[in-house]
Amino acid sequence: MALQCGIVGLPNVGKSTLFNCLSNAKAQAANFPFCTIEPNVGVTQVPDERINILARLANPQRLVPATVEIVDIAGLVKGASKGEGLGNKFLANIRETDAILHVLRCFEDENVAHVNGVIDPVRDKEIVDAELQLKDLETVESRINKVQKQAQTGGDKQAKIIYEILQEYRSALLQGKSARTVVLDKESKKLVKDLFLLTDKPVMYICNVDEASATSGNAYVEAVREAVKEENAEILVVAAATEAEIAELESYEERQMFLEELGLKESGVSRLIQSAYRLLNLETFFTVGPLEVRAWTYEKGLKAPQCAGVIHTDFEKGFIRAEVIKYEDFVALGSETACREAGKIYIEGRDYVVQDGDIMHFRFNV
Repeated sequence: MALQCGIVGLPNVGKSTLFNCLSNAKAQAANFPFCTIEPNVGVTQVPDERINILARLANPQRLVPATVEIVDIAGLVKGASKGEGLGNKFLANIRETDAILHVLRCFEDENVAHVNGVIDPVRDKEIVDAELQLKDLETVESRINKVQKQAQTGGDKQAKIIYEILQEYRSALLQGKSARTVVLDKESKKLVKDLFLLTDKPVMYICNVDEASATSGNAYVEAVREAVKEENAEILVVAAATEAEIAELESYEERQMFLEELGLKESGVSRLIQSAYRLLNLETFFTVGPLEVRAWTYEKGLKAPQCAGVIHTDFEKGFIRAEVIKYEDFVALGSETACREAGKIYIEGRDYVVQDGDIMHFRFNV
């Protein structure tokens, strides 16, 4: 399941530095705009202590953690929706991602240029928002022109519903609001899914701060919190430059000592990856055996046959039943055999909604 989060923001806010911390793929990080031209894609592991605990109990030959794809996209400038800077390329790249990680510069450093001269993360956010909204407005108005005649003649009920949804989107966008502020039911969302609106994607704001502000934030962060308080969006405070230093340390022990000196329990990168995973509405089930302990990624709310299909399409096609062990039971009893003897293996059918942390074994016949 290759779902992607796109790192976006104005030039020189720390996107590529953050990307380098998140991935083994090394994007160029430099003190000038448009350093990142082609989108860099990195696959990063999702920190999850549960898989390490399961591995200690099962002692498998190999361990396969869950992953998420992170895309570092070229910096956007005012006028991008009209093709300014690398605007068209930026907007095309972000359209392909599933969620947005919006990096905002919340630190002062005279050695790092700001594209607009003055540090103001709220203004920066509004610039990016406005460009995405303008592009979405263009998309919506183009679709309105296509369905308007069908909707107004009254013969096509679906066209009429789509037309009404488009008008809601248009109204919100004209007010400077993002498409995600328009509340639609599941059926309505399906009807306009092919619009791929940029501002309908889930978003997380990443406040890039200096080392001194890594634990408690600063006035810039508070200004961002105030500006987005009605968006129901997550805010994460990360010191990207400090995270880059941590990433260079050789051992886990060294990294933990560095974090303790800063008063942090875990790195900002770990928190970011976990938050991105949730932002994509993802959860994890496990398969456990002597050969392999693996974390499998699935969209929250999927039922057993669909999760079986995450492993292999044949598993879903020929699904018979699922044998489920709760993570807590496996850890408490120590093995599948012990769980079976204690009656802690549950037989579930097609309607079972898989829960985060479930240990699954699928029975199928093709």
